[in-house]
Amino acid sequence: MIDYPMQARTIGRMLADKAARNGEKTFLMFEDRRYSYRAVDLISNRVANGLAAQGVGHGDHVAVLMNNCPEVLWLYFGLGKLGAVTVPINTAAKGELLAYYVDQSDATVMVVEAALIERFLEIQGRAPKVKHAIVFDEAGGLTGDLVRRAPLAISDYRALEQGAETPPDAAVRFSDLAYLLYTSGTTGPSKGNMSTQAHALSPGFDIAAAYGYRSDDVIFTCLPLFHGNALLCSCMPALAADATLAVSRRFSASAFWDEVRRYGATQFNSLGAMTNFIWSQPPDPADADNPVRQCMVVPTPTELYHDFERRFALKLTSLYALTDFCMVTLQGPDAPAEKWASAGPVRPEVAVRIVDDDDMDVPVGEVGEIVMRTRDPWLAALGYYNMAEATVAAYRNLWFHSGDRGRLDADGYLYFVDRKKDAIRRRGENISSYEVEQTILRHPAVEDVAAFAVASELSEDEVAVSVVLCPGADLTAAALIEFCQDNMAYYMVPRYVEFAADLPRTMSEKVQKYKLRAAAEARLADLWDREKAGIKLRR
Repeated sequence: MIDYPMQARTIGRMLADKAARNGEKTFLMFEDRRYSYRAVDLISNRVANGLAAQGVGHGDHVAVLMNNCPEVLWLYFGLGKLGAVTVPINTAAKGELLAYYVDQSDATVMVVEAALIERFLEIQGRAPKVKHAIVFDEAGGLTGDLVRRAPLAISDYRALEQGAETPPDAAVRFSDLAYLLYTSGTTGPSKGNMSTQAHALSPGFDIAAAYGYRSDDVIFTCLPLFHGNALLCSCMPALAADATLAVSRRFSASAFWDEVRRYGATQFNSLGAMTNFIWSQPPDPADADNPVRQCMVVPTPTELYHDFERRFALKLTSLYALTDFCMVTLQGPDAPAEKWASAGPVRPEVAVRIVDDDDMDVPVGEVGEIVMRTRDPWLAALGYYNMAEATVAAYRNLWFHSGDRGRLDADGYLYFVDRKKDAIRRRGENISSYEVEQTILRHPAVEDVAAFAVASELSEDEVAVSVVLCPGADLTAAALIEFCQDNMAYYMVPRYVEFAADLPRTMSEKVQKYKLRAAAEARLADLWDREKAGIKLRR
């Protein structure tokens, strides 16, 4: 693997260099489609020039609402070559949440999958900065009906791929903004992390070096490309290592190993409950008969770590990283055996401290908040887009505050303990309790609400809500769930609902969610349960 100096880390330069080095070697596999390094460079040139012909230029913000397919990468790469800013949006978003992402990001162009276009048209009036929608339809072109109904300029994605194959005429620097990557807002609205070209490419070099990726590796991801893990921790490492990337449409526990074997994958990443789903499949004599050499698991599954390695005949690796910041630790395959439960040693380029609530260091081995800063420039994200106060708060005392709790041992290995924030982790998704609450508060019958996590059978969280109704109002739990389905991503919809006369609060009027959680978990079987009620979520 050839590393690139920070000033050379731009998407256009890296793709052109990799195409020159690797030529017809396969970079991307998707179902029955194969694309060489050279083809990826030329296709993304065409898309970049096609976007430029439609008025997209350096610094323009373009939102992308698409499920996994090669065209997502063509857009990401093409926009990067122009110096435009890509805004990947979770395809589960709809209603108020979708309107927030599109408007808060200052997107002026929306690229949307045909199957999701109605969601965008429903909220288009709340995102007035978007002047042009580009629709991608795998089955064919635009329908005349859609063009007539759309209240803004609309065009076909396929026209973008008719652009010239020459590199676009754009001056792009490593420090230019490349992505707005939204993470869940745990104490407020979701924040768009400002990721530069160098910040987006750097995880590729870091991971490939730490994990020993080779040019004959096949890195498989079934995670969505709108998430940082698939983009930054699978796509970019494959590119850095001159390896091959295999992309699936979505995760399926039952089909997982069949896909791995089909692609000959030697590496994959597993997040949260995905590990449990894979483990919970019925044991098969062929479990160990797979091509995988390594699996990066976050967080480290301490209860089944060694059994997982033995059953599937692979080596587990791990890391601690934040989209808000950068790669902080990397636990490679050659880590000391006694450090297996850690997230790895702190990288030399990063400084980490463990602090108390007053930002004072705690003794080695004690648990506190993980705070950090980089020793090298441009390695970290730039902060939160259009949220100066949130950025300053995160960098209190000139250290980035992760909101996570952990500990450092005497050898500098980091151990993640839990989240200090009010986030809920469900099925691999980070959920903002604040956003759940803000949506539910829009219901005319609701006076107050608190959303919080309760323990899940799958080792993560389920969403529970305590709801206070307006005087004289009447609302059933089932009706509330229907309202939630219409206005939030499916994975955010609460499983447990209770109606209360009031909510426990501190003297400063903050809801004491730890009391709600303790009370709910003590009588979980008695709470109204969406799954017991037989309600199936719509995606």
